[in-house]
Amino acid sequence: MYDMQPNTESKGEKELTTRNMEKEKAAVTNSDEPEVKYSGIKAMPFVIGNETFEKLGTLGTSSNLLVYFTTVFNMKSITATTVVNVFNGTTNFATLLGAFLCDTYFGRYNTLGFASVASFLGMLVLTLTAAIAKLHPPHCGQSGPCSGPTSWQMAFLLSGLGLLVVGAGGIRPCNLAFGADQFNPNSESGKRGMSSFFNWYYFTFTFAMMVSLTIIVYVQSNVSWAWGLAIPAFLMFLSCAMFFLGSKIYVKVKPDGSPLTSAVRVLVAAAKKRRLKSPEQPWLSLYNHIPTSSINSKIPYTDQLRVLDKAAIITEEDTINSDGSVANPWKLCTMQEVEQVKCLVRVIPIWFSSLIFYIAMVQQQTSVVFQALQSNRRLSGTRFDIPAATYAVFTMLSLTLWIPLYDRVILPKLRKITGIEGGITLLQKMAFGMMLAILTMLVSALVEVKRKSLALSSPIGMDTRTGAISSMSAFWLIPQLTLIGLAEAFTIIAQVEFYYKQFPENMRSIGGSFLFVGFAGSNYLNGLLVSIVHHTTSRNGSMGDWLPEDLNKGKLDYFYYLVAGLEFINLVYFVLVARWFKYKGSGGIVASEVGLENMQSEDHLV
Repeated sequence: MYDMQPNTESKGEKELTTRNMEKEKAAVTNSDEPEVKYSGIKAMPFVIGNETFEKLGTLGTSSNLLVYFTTVFNMKSITATTVVNVFNGTTNFATLLGAFLCDTYFGRYNTLGFASVASFLGMLVLTLTAAIAKLHPPHCGQSGPCSGPTSWQMAFLLSGLGLLVVGAGGIRPCNLAFGADQFNPNSESGKRGMSSFFNWYYFTFTFAMMVSLTIIVYVQSNVSWAWGLAIPAFLMFLSCAMFFLGSKIYVKVKPDGSPLTSAVRVLVAAAKKRRLKSPEQPWLSLYNHIPTSSINSKIPYTDQLRVLDKAAIITEEDTINSDGSVANPWKLCTMQEVEQVKCLVRVIPIWFSSLIFYIAMVQQQTSVVFQALQSNRRLSGTRFDIPAATYAVFTMLSLTLWIPLYDRVILPKLRKITGIEGGITLLQKMAFGMMLAILTMLVSALVEVKRKSLALSSPIGMDTRTGAISSMSAFWLIPQLTLIGLAEAFTIIAQVEFYYKQFPENMRSIGGSFLFVGFAGSNYLNGLLVSIVHHTTSRNGSMGDWLPEDLNKGKLDYFYYLVAGLEFINLVYFVLVARWFKYKGSGGIVASEVGLENMQSEDHLV
């Protein structure tokens, strides 16, 4: 408990104290650090422009790689799928290494600059593999053997993919934090600008995905692979140009050493002092020296995870230097370092819940394609069949329309009602998105029952590989795709902002990588779930295979109900950990009692 004393100061004394504190703070700032000039909105054309062109280039290159490998490089489907899965997984996990190097050694500006150039070079290499005949195997004809790529052709291709991994590993965890760095977190305009930035950040992603799934994919598949890959490469060049054009006005936060080393020191010191008795008033007695060069905001003491407090207990063996710093940081850590580790530990249970949530997203990116393939995709009044993968555009479209509507119309009204800067708290946004994910899977199951029924009773055709094609219009898939788009708008955007604000300032790039590592983990988890269900049901004769090649012979609706059940269990788990969670800077107040935006620390650079 906090020691609460009655306030007996007069109004004049309060004003005098406030002025003295402001003078002391200004003196420290002026003597030790130059004043930070936040560019805010002025930097946004460069930051948003850089991100938009970068996403257009990256997604335009990666969204159709599977087709490129099978049609141009003559890879077998299994080989191409393996290469794409390894590439996507490595790309997402590379964000952890990129975030560590960014926060520890190079800073966000330098990391983004280097990674942007690496991405451009990677796209250029891929473009050359399509444009130069000697860099890919000959086209497969109607007769004769179909030769695969030579070892050096494959090496050249993998070098391009490797450069893309390097680029993504540096860009993905840093670009969000770098954009948010341009706003003053201590001003109302800065807080509002930052909140809008998170929304528009995800808007650029959905816009880029829509363009990639339609225009760029069409050029690649129907015009020329060389032009189809050259366009993303040119867009990435524009991204680099936009980024470097704004160099003079950017706020460039310097790296503050290895944040992970500091966290490990806290764990080691706490383990060494595990037998010590915890102090009765830790917020007063724990070692709490704060270097003036630290970029981390001051965090009030929290009474959770008190075992870590022992790392900041001063003993007779601890030596403190004349400037207040500790001689051996592996034996004694500051209370601020302990609280920063607590922030990290408290985020992990929230992050775990995202792994299950993403499974619903993955299903709407994979299984829905198979549903579309065995549905009526004919555009009314024409002979044109809409490509099955293109239906994912409706998810992006719902996101694209919802974000500006929420940001400009709904959010201002919610602010007036709740008094919270973001309308509702970030954890509430995540929970609502998870509820929408459950509804998505239930709707998906009902649509599948209808599709299968019409496929068996009144098919419109037969596919030699998959089976009967249902007379149900594939446009009936739009409701589930729209719902998952809204679920993403709530949960993922909230997670992006959550990771940025809840991680210490010197670990924000690592926080940014959490989203992508979650994507990677969820893809692997979804693959494991599909494999278990397929093998379990196919061996049980009475049950029947739920996920066969021909959906009409399976029970995809049962699988959707299973995922809905998992999503419900995940929602219950999330509510429990959310009620336990304490926002950074909230002191002893739990998340269920107050909104995040009202609990931001007052100091950004100390």
